[in-house]
Amino acid sequence: MKLSNLWKEKDVTLSFEAFPPKKDSDFDSVATAVEKIAQLKPDFMSVTYGAGGGTSTYTSQIAQIVQAQGVTALAHLTCVSSDRERIHHELDALKEAGIENILALRGDYPEGYDPAAPRDFRYAYELVQEIQAYGGFCIGGACYPEGHVECLSQAEDLRHLKEKVDCGVDFLTTQMFFDNSALYSFLYRAQEVGINVPILAGIMPVTNAAQMTRILSLSGTTLPNRFRMILDRFR
Repeated sequence: MKLSNLWKEKDVTLSFEAFPPKKDSDFDSVATAVEKIAQLKPDFMSVTYGAGGGTSTYTSQIAQIVQAQGVTALAHLTCVSSDRERIHHELDALKEAGIENILALRGDYPEGYDPAAPRDFRYAYELVQEIQAYGGFCIGGACYPEGHVECLSQAEDLRHLKEKVDCGVDFLTTQMFFDNSALYSFLYRAQEVGINVPILAGIMPVTNAAQMTRILSLSGTTLPNRFRMILDRFR
């Protein structure tokens, strides 16, 4: 099922996210975990695409396992470390596997990335355009309630987001946040600039204090003092 049809039927949905294994030897344990989570019957499950495409070879495989459990799969796809031929290879593989939903992302810069070097893709909106032209997929995009860490202002970030949505994004999912007011403010500002697609709240369970500190520094997400005190006490 395309997720754009899901939200026509349901106002409230629940999803989970799976991370493909980094090593071949871990594939079976990840597949087993995905099968167990799928038994909870979420509305859909997303499958990430490794930084620099590092675990990308497993994305479609894990997504197929998700769908074999009767759960709709959403496959992540990043573009900054790929050329057009590689992207089309990935789109062909997802189409052949029966995956109808893609979360289109720029992705993290790979080690040794040269911004001046000629590339087929530099931004997520270019990947959205490529998928839209390819056809057949429901396309999701990322958004940032507190602003993208690389943007000078939230207003600038919203302008870029509107451009991306106008290129063919069917829905957005947010970066994690720990203050609901940040999300409510963002939803209001997004609506003001004409962004009317469904926006899903991205929730990050806190299970590791050191990992959370690193993720916060990379994403620019604010951790309210009341949560920081809990994290410090029970780390």
